[in-house]
Amino acid sequence: MGEIFGGMPWWVKWVAVPLIALVVFGGLIASVVGFVFALLFKVLLFVALVGGVVYVVRKFISSSPSSRSKSRAEW
Repeated sequence: MGEIFGGMPWWVKWVAVPLIALVVFGGLIASVVGFVFALLFKVLLFVALVGGVVYVVRKFISSSPSSRSKSRAEW
């Protein structure tokens, strides 16, 4: 790789080649980044919903009258 860019100016290696790669692979890069962000959002949404359900169930169980007579060891 060093022989190919050996006689070229620095801007060819550091500006022109990355710009060409961005133009050629830009759609692929954008779709991969979009997929990662969508997956991250779905994982965070899942964690928030599961946490909310656990919180509501614990609040409901702790406020019910029958739960006061039972010990936590039964669970």
